[in-house]
Amino acid sequence: MKRNLLKIISVTIMLLSVTVGCKKDQNVTNVILDKNNITLTIEKKAILTATIYPEDAANKAVIWASIDESVAEVANGIVTAKKVGITTITVTTEDGNHKAECSIKVIFLTEDEGVVINGVKWATRNVDMPGTFAENPEDAGMFYQWNRKTGWSSTDPMINSDGVTTWDNTDSEGDTWEKANDPCPSGWRVPTHEEQISLANAAQQWTTVNGINAYTFGSDSILLFLPAAGCRFSYNGNLIYVGTYGRYWSSGIASDIHACNLYFNSTDVKTNTYYFRADGFSVRCVAE
Repeated sequence: MKRNLLKIISVTIMLLSVTVGCKKDQNVTNVILDKNNITLTIEKKAILTATIYPEDAANKAVIWASIDESVAEVANGIVTAKKVGITTITVTTEDGNHKAECSIKVIFLTEDEGVVINGVKWATRNVDMPGTFAENPEDAGMFYQWNRKTGWSSTDPMINSDGVTTWDNTDSEGDTWEKANDPCPSGWRVPTHEEQISLANAAQQWTTVNGINAYTFGSDSILLFLPAAGCRFSYNGNLIYVGTYGRYWSSGIASDIHACNLYFNSTDVKTNTYYFRADGFSVRCVAE
């Protein structure tokens, strides 16, 4: 009896060995993405994760693609928004040609809740492309020359918002910032010199948020964050003083070639400063 039992066990082990040894590679049966829809602003990124089924599939290689790469690009699941529009990101398995999709919508950021300081409602973010806000309060956005609507990048290389205009080192004309040239989103405008003075009269502090130097204005519960984005020099558009100081245009002027602005560095805040209108400064809007 004992000998027969040992024989049965031995045969069973041999059969199991044969079965395991002959196990076939598992083919891919499906692929899914962790997101079906994503909304991004220009130059922002998102990460898509593809899950292959079955988990023990032999070949998990996939191919990423964008239906319209001018709207959004994709590389290894990392999506980068390029311009306003809609596109579809696809992931396709090499084994079995299984496919999953994610719809991508790229938008301008035009809305802001704002904060009220000394009776004036300020946007919480700088102007980015004309008619849009930067995504985060610490983002520099774009620079603008006084009474002109073309935005200039706050990083190098220097690019502009329309892709055509060249840097103009002449000073614009007029005695106020014209509505047609105001880069603020709808419902907002460039602040007056008096409104900047009112802001400077609020509590203030030099600080750093997410590695960005800035001044905050207001109380602990209501704070306005203005990044020290630097500026572009009027003569040639060179980017200077990033992280060292901030300059923000007002709609008021002081002379034929200068205009008023809010200036700050790590130790001081001034509103009685006047610089060439051809300088590229930040714009922080107030509600109309």
